[in-house]
Amino acid sequence: MIAATELAQKVGVKPACAALGVPRATFYRRRGSNNTGPQQPRPTPARALSSSERDEVHAVLCSERFVDRSPAEVVATLLDEGQYLCSERTMYRILAERAEVRDRRNQLRHPPYRKPELVARAPNEVWSWDITRLLGPKKWNHYYLYVVLDIYSRYVVGWMVADRENASLAGRLISETCTKYGVHPDVLTLHSDRGSPMTAKCTAQLLADLGVTQSLSRPRVSDDNPYSEAQFKTLKYHPSFPGRFDSIEDAQRFCRSFFPWYNDEHRHGGIAMLSPATVHAGLAKETLAGRQKALEAAYQAHPERFPNGRPRVRQLKARVWINAPENDGDAPENEGGGQRPQDEAPKALESSSPSASPLTQSERSEAGGDADGDEGGRAGPGDLRAGGRALTGISDRKADAKGAQRPQAVGRQTANEADAKGAQRPQAVGRQTANEADAKGAQRPQAVGRQTANEADAKGAQRPQAVGRAVPT
Repeated sequence: MIAATELAQKVGVKPACAALGVPRATFYRRRGSNNTGPQQPRPTPARALSSSERDEVHAVLCSERFVDRSPAEVVATLLDEGQYLCSERTMYRILAERAEVRDRRNQLRHPPYRKPELVARAPNEVWSWDITRLLGPKKWNHYYLYVVLDIYSRYVVGWMVADRENASLAGRLISETCTKYGVHPDVLTLHSDRGSPMTAKCTAQLLADLGVTQSLSRPRVSDDNPYSEAQFKTLKYHPSFPGRFDSIEDAQRFCRSFFPWYNDEHRHGGIAMLSPATVHAGLAKETLAGRQKALEAAYQAHPERFPNGRPRVRQLKARVWINAPENDGDAPENEGGGQRPQDEAPKALESSSPSASPLTQSERSEAGGDADGDEGGRAGPGDLRAGGRALTGISDRKADAKGAQRPQAVGRQTANEADAKGAQRPQAVGRQTANEADAKGAQRPQAVGRQTANEADAKGAQRPQAVGRAVPT
């Protein structure tokens, strides 16, 4: 590098680097690292305007005649008059030196919106609600599903299907839901995004009358209402969810079977694989204690099957946040939260019709509701025929009756075939390795939904077809 520096002083940098085979980028980088002093000012070109000429140009630009015109217009106007002061770019440089290059109009300054930080330590403290579209039988034909969700237990406390989206229907759903669950004033916080029904004046007045605190997401922030969005994904990725609904009654019929399954049978990953009804009713401690007891019995019977020591069940978090602060030290605790309001688990409030009118007696009987007007009836045994029993095994992430482990993905490649002597490559299955294959080569288990395939026989069984999750077309 010293030779390149000495040669560059005589013949120039480019010929010196080419002759010695030194990259010019390396040369400049090494030379720049040695210059620790202040940079020398760039020399002023001989063609540059003098200070007096620059002041004259600035005075012309700020004159009453040109104060509201751009430099391009100033140059063109002066040329039409037979006068040339400088180029357009030089005018911009002169204005930039005086910090005068900006939009001349007053720009709207959006106020800084505070990030909503909500915490729930028990059911019926923070609810989240939103509206999603359901495709109708034809193009541009939609139905609207209103869902109110408790963020602590993930329990759907109220839902409604209507043919339009407005604040009056939303207000009716919120009012009936609060009355059903006996919400006391100044206890509940209702969070939502900034849709037109959510920000309507009548909605704000209703919440004020009910003593419910209103919370809104920040504008143009998509993840300030995560629990409702996640629930909508569970709804639309359900195997029995159709691509389109033939009528609003068809959409109501589907929701009457889906929400009882979601509340009572679905094992939710965000609440320690408990059902929302279990957490909402305050039975989480007892349920987790029973799971721990079953694990202890299995550990005592076969401790060698637990290489990581004594097993422990997943615990329920003591607090559930929307936008948790960075310094929050929340740790999962075995906390059931909330009191069970009745002897039976609460039922979701249902209100569904084109005009949000109550259901008839025959419709209640069909939905499994009570005869006294409780429209949130539980689904009967035949309400989920589309999903079948395999539905709950996939959605609830349960293992099969024999305890098959869920295989983990191993990159994007399959294992190499075993050699003639039967040497097998172990595959990662959860935290355990696969059993050794026999001498003729066993097949690698394939994923079937969320369960593993049966072991192949010694002669090579057929590979089962993947079931997976059904997605809407």
